[in-house]
Amino acid sequence: MADLLSDEEIAERLPEDWERDGDEITRTYEFDSYLEGVGFASGAAGLAEEAFHHPELTINYAEVEVRLTTHDAGGITENDTDLAARFDELHD
Repeated sequence: MADLLSDEEIAERLPEDWERDGDEITRTYEFDSYLEGVGFASGAAGLAEEAFHHPELTINYAEVEVRLTTHDAGGITENDTDLAARFDELHD
């Protein structure tokens, strides 16, 4: 099981444009169309599966909200911040 990050470690490792919301980190990605968002969500799901991680993905018109936490650790771990960075790469 991954170790929880301290508040200081979370602040240091949190990628740009991500926010902390309690025991989760979140970001909403914006797109020009619904299908672009669905495509991103599909790619994000593939990256998450490779990492044995299961984020909450909410698809709305032209945006996808992502919420990451490590449930079995009870909060935010390096697995979350690493996957957040990979999602940013996918989006760019």
